[in-house]
Amino acid sequence: MKPLSGGCLCGAVRYEIDGRPKGSVAHCHCSMCRRAAGSVAVTWLTVAPDQFRLTRGALTRYASSAKGARGFCGTCGSPVTFLHADHPDELDVTVGTLDRPEDMPASLHIWTTSRLSWLHLDVHLPEREDDADPLL
Repeated sequence: MKPLSGGCLCGAVRYEIDGRPKGSVAHCHCSMCRRAAGSVAVTWLTVAPDQFRLTRGALTRYASSAKGARGFCGTCGSPVTFLHADHPDELDVTVGTLDRPEDMPASLHIWTTSRLSWLHLDVHLPEREDDADPLL
């Protein structure tokens, strides 16, 4: 399988993902993701940390909670990764930063208790009130 590739808006950060993502691709509706991305939801894919490698630049890290750290481009601010201390074997990557995001369609919604009432996105997909999907 050809590596997935992506990067930030300005091109200062580029990355590749080797192999297939592990688990689901999810639309996250939590308020922290919304605020971090300035969006109504964020779509994430999950990989093992050793599948992800930067090919240009570096990510700036921000501890967005006691257990969560977000990686973003320090130049343009594009959110790229999320790592949770309780799941060190999983790295979430924003689907929107992929060169071909159309290749990674979402398969579920998570944190739906925080979903904006007027947002109707992929209404046919299963939903979880939190992120308790064993595949994530």
